[in-house]
Amino acid sequence: MNTSAGRTVDSSPSTYSWVVLLVLTLIYAFNFLDRQILTILAEPIKNDLNLSDTQLGLLSGFMFAIFYTTFGIPIAWLADRTHRVRLIAVACATWSIFCASCGLATGFVTLALSRIGVGVGEAGGAPPSYSLISDYFPPHRRALALGLFSFGVPLGTTAGAAFGGYVAATFGWRWAFPAVAAPGLILAVVLLLVVRERTRGVLDAKPDPALPEAARLSLLESIVGFFRNRTLALTALAAGVSGFVGYGILNWLPAFLMRDKGMTLGDISAWYSLASGVSLALGLGVGGYLADQWGKKNPRAYALLPAWAFLLGVPLFAAALFAPNWALALVLVMIPNGLCIVYLAPVLAIVQNNAPASTRSVSSALLLFVLNLVGIGGGPLFVGFLSDHLVVHFGNDALQYAMLALCPFMVLAAGCHYLVSLSLKSKPVSSVGSA
Repeated sequence: MNTSAGRTVDSSPSTYSWVVLLVLTLIYAFNFLDRQILTILAEPIKNDLNLSDTQLGLLSGFMFAIFYTTFGIPIAWLADRTHRVRLIAVACATWSIFCASCGLATGFVTLALSRIGVGVGEAGGAPPSYSLISDYFPPHRRALALGLFSFGVPLGTTAGAAFGGYVAATFGWRWAFPAVAAPGLILAVVLLLVVRERTRGVLDAKPDPALPEAARLSLLESIVGFFRNRTLALTALAAGVSGFVGYGILNWLPAFLMRDKGMTLGDISAWYSLASGVSLALGLGVGGYLADQWGKKNPRAYALLPAWAFLLGVPLFAAALFAPNWALALVLVMIPNGLCIVYLAPVLAIVQNNAPASTRSVSSALLLFVLNLVGIGGGPLFVGFLSDHLVVHFGNDALQYAMLALCPFMVLAAGCHYLVSLSLKSKPVSSVGSA
């Protein structure tokens, strides 16, 4: 037990709290799987539908991100006022149905419409989940809990590459979409049966005085409050630049390994899925654990840790791009691939620990708005656009040099996280409640 500001906070999450986290993590895994399956199948889809790299960048990046981020904010505002569990269940069913419909696409427009549906559905997934997790885990355990929740990223990526790649290689890429979407419908039902709604702010060390008046806050007031908070605004900026790098790598890595290094779809299913899943899992797990441990002594660690991770990733990423074969390239690129996601758990914890309990879903959605609009919307499109325009200079190596252009943004991301560290207060995380 931990006592702060006259309030007793349970420092040991119950077994049921971990069950809730497990269910939400599995749903997030299929959230990310349905989002990333298009990038896994980029090469066969491009060849079958006659798409350009710019169009692929739009479909996997901007086209998805603009609807995901735009709808995410009002849905999160609704989540702060309604039953979060039911909202997440409806969202899960929605994105699963639209993901399955991608297999019926006949060209760019029809595939884009399905991707828009996936984006709108997924807008109701992560922000309410972050808020719900924060009501099951106390402040000083949230980076670890949110880091474990974010294991949905490597789980989804691994399952997408392994299972989706196998189905595509065996039955064709169209069958892969409904195959990976179906479990989401089952999980939506499991969520409703297993997970209970929780009182907002129940585990905060410091009560949120605005909580009773939360329903009176307009969406505009919630948005203004977020960006007036210097720490939250800088964190969103740092997350956006980080996402630009991370999604630029993640969304183009399978295509790069196949096009430039000679991997086959079978190799992607067998080797890339495992390597990518392990590297992302380590990045998330280590990031969340070290942030909580280091943060006990120095709260600025939540921002300094990602800064160092991005700087360490620059030379390794450049070396991987110029490796002579796909085996060495895969080994080398997985290290920066993991380092570039170290930021996620600490960033989520900063927002959850500094935002009032009454606006945590909206605050999460605003963070994701910047992260995904800049990250998903900008990173993949930047690489795809650059690749198309570098063909005249580098031929088949155009994608390699387009991805190399992400290195300066890795340095920029490190600088942004350092700015966040300067804004963080020097008080122990265990006493941070609603700020």
